[in-house]
Amino acid sequence: MKIRVNGEEKRIELDQENALLSTALYHMGYKPNTIVVELNNLIINSMKWEKVKLKEGDNLEIVSIVGGG
Repeated sequence: MKIRVNGEEKRIELDQENALLSTALYHMGYKPNTIVVELNNLIINSMKWEKVKLKEGDNLEIVSIVGGG
């Protein structure tokens, strides 16, 4: 499946039935508690990642949260 992640095209090996957002994020190495995800211009609540299915051509914007002081 081809999707765009932060403006860059990526190929992710997920079959259409199991193409959950949570699974894709895991395969790309993101830690769920440190990111905010926008899918096709809508911010997706992390509690819904297990239910949201990705489709060919979807656009993800992923922002990492960095703490500091």
